[in-house]
Amino acid sequence: MVNQTRVCILMPPRIQSVGLASELFGNETATYNWYDYSLPRFELHIALIFVVAQIFHFFLKRLGVPLFISQLIAGLTLSQAVLQDKSSTVWTDKGVQVLGTVGAFGYSFFMFLIGVKMDPSLITRANKSTLTIGILSVIAPLLCVMPVILISFDPISERGPKFQTFFLSACYAVTSFPAIFVLLGELKILNSELGRIALSSAITGDLLSLFMLIVGNVLNVLMQDGGTAALNELALVVTFLAVVFLVLRPGMLMAIRYTPEGKAVTETCIFVVFLLFLACVPLIQWSNFMPLAPYILGLAVPHGPPLGSALVEKFESMVNNLFLPLFVVSFGLRMKPLDIDWGDSDTLLKANVALVVVALVVKLIACFLPSYLSRMPTMDALALAFIMSTKGIIDMGMFTFFFDEAIIDQKMFGFTFYVVLYTATIVPVVVKYLYDPTRRYAGYNKRSLMHWKPYSELPIVSVIHVPDNVASVINLLEASCPTKENPMDVNVLHLIKLSGQANPIFISHQRKRRASSTTASYSQNLIISFNKFEGNNWGAVSVNAFTAVSPPDLMHDDICNLALDRLACLIILPFHRRWYIDGSIESDNDYIRALNARVLEKAPCSVGIFIDRDNLQRRAPMPVDSSLEAPSYKVAIVFLGGGDDREALTLSKRMSRDNRVALTVVRLTAQNGNEEWDSMLESEMLREMKSNGYINYMEKGVADGPETAMIVRSMVTEFDLIIVGRRYNLESPQTSGLKEWSEFPELGVLGDLLASIDNHSGRCSILIVQQEEIVVSSKPKMDMFP
Repeated sequence: MVNQTRVCILMPPRIQSVGLASELFGNETATYNWYDYSLPRFELHIALIFVVAQIFHFFLKRLGVPLFISQLIAGLTLSQAVLQDKSSTVWTDKGVQVLGTVGAFGYSFFMFLIGVKMDPSLITRANKSTLTIGILSVIAPLLCVMPVILISFDPISERGPKFQTFFLSACYAVTSFPAIFVLLGELKILNSELGRIALSSAITGDLLSLFMLIVGNVLNVLMQDGGTAALNELALVVTFLAVVFLVLRPGMLMAIRYTPEGKAVTETCIFVVFLLFLACVPLIQWSNFMPLAPYILGLAVPHGPPLGSALVEKFESMVNNLFLPLFVVSFGLRMKPLDIDWGDSDTLLKANVALVVVALVVKLIACFLPSYLSRMPTMDALALAFIMSTKGIIDMGMFTFFFDEAIIDQKMFGFTFYVVLYTATIVPVVVKYLYDPTRRYAGYNKRSLMHWKPYSELPIVSVIHVPDNVASVINLLEASCPTKENPMDVNVLHLIKLSGQANPIFISHQRKRRASSTTASYSQNLIISFNKFEGNNWGAVSVNAFTAVSPPDLMHDDICNLALDRLACLIILPFHRRWYIDGSIESDNDYIRALNARVLEKAPCSVGIFIDRDNLQRRAPMPVDSSLEAPSYKVAIVFLGGGDDREALTLSKRMSRDNRVALTVVRLTAQNGNEEWDSMLESEMLREMKSNGYINYMEKGVADGPETAMIVRSMVTEFDLIIVGRRYNLESPQTSGLKEWSEFPELGVLGDLLASIDNHSGRCSILIVQQEEIVVSSKPKMDMFP
């Protein structure tokens, strides 16, 4: 006899209430409470969830705990396991159903977007070490948990628990790329050396896990329902994969080919792909394999621009900030008893405890040994092993599916809840303790202009964001007048915002090695321009081009790592604001401003921020013996004192060795004569400037900041380039009273004064120099600009 359940449904359904004010102060007596209506009830649940989650995260984030763990704890706090009988006043059956439905949709959407951002072709470019780590992270735990399962259960009388444990053991052993990607993003080490290795290994492990899950599902159907059902299941899987990768993906690639280069795909194309995703969601009910259908469809979407990035930019914020938190909280709301009943006869639960311990320990060892044997530092190898062992949202989705399909009961679901909670909480804390990317910057030789040999090749890192930066940087380098006696090693780094893909990319453009078309297209015009600049200064300049595709809040790591690897002593950063020729603002980019502030704080060498006013046009080279000709560049340095000013003075001195540069040194001294900076060193440096007949030296006494401002403002019409030291948070009588009016405090007082909009009529370019700061701690400081 078939079990039947009768459900009463009110028609029409109560969705939108008449409003709380109408119910409280209206003339008519309300028949229903506003809480009986689905929309205000759903809105209340969303507000409650986000408030409780943010309260927990306010305290837990200081320990390095990810946001989704705070959401998970919020779900547990609001569940029946904690509220007991009071939970019925907050949650109704209808409210939980609505929340669970929206959360399940959010989980499927998250899976789809992660697939869109993932690049499976990276497996073909992975080295042996990352391939080994990725394969062993899946195979080794699976092989080791099998004996535990065979020993724990009787092959005849306990077939049900055995198959149930087979499903769970696969979840314990698999490597989840989405979980690792989210963890690395939370720890802000996505584009670090360890992060790149972890992502490459995770892609290998994730695709292998996907294959193992497909095979395991077919074998399970074979053993449970026979050969015919297994063939039907296999046919369903093969048909779905064939349609996705042989029909849909070629169609998407064709749409991209018909999209003009540099243009966005049409809204119709995005709408069609979104409809395909919606069509995958109902397939979840067809098979145990089909919960992965949105993820597989996402893998078929070409990552990156124009299609992948358009999908991510349009939907990611909504999914990650609204739908996905509801799913995480609904996972915690499923908890009924807070504790787990460890009965003496519960073989299933005890076996799963053993499986979790064996799987995690074996995974740690399997990921640590290849890293350690490939000469990775021990702490980094341990951190990588813990990263590969983490659990996350994908694991929660699988456990939720098993629970909803009655594959596991309430007790086992509670156990899996604590497995995810403890693993995802402990791993980030341990990784944060073991791995510190700023550790590379400590304990190496000083890399500043003052400590560089005078007549040796000067290594520089120049950062490019947009095409306009190319001409600006080249003009600045031309104004530096490199010669065979004063050569430059210019390392150009083109920064591109990571969009529509998960893996950060760092490309070294080697001339002698033919780059792929995808690689070359990133920075082709930049490479051509700098190669021409190198050709115009043959023997005086060597150029190396690089491209970094990474998240904006992590780009400073790419800059600092390149400066460290190339032994650079100066990083040149473009200013975040650009002007039109009439002086009006063309663009003002806050993320570039924040990036510059982070580089100023963490750079392993000296830094210069270049403000281009389009007046440093390329000048024709002048013969060395033509000393009677007018100089090509008029450069001035404003010297007040301190390490940054000495660094700026060293740079200007190097530029003045070429007679194409007319250098003017303006020293501003306090009239009270109370100077306490390294006066002996500065006096010696300035004495050399005074004795040089080709340098115009001036010394002026000033009483306060306004008098300094008058002198500096009068210089902008007389020079092509003014160099100043940053002197951040350095008080002096010469700048007193100016700090309160700063628009760009990260530039220092004089840098801010020269960068202000009032100076646009002078058409004078500015270079603000900061000397390398001594690293006293391996822990990163707070950003000076949020």
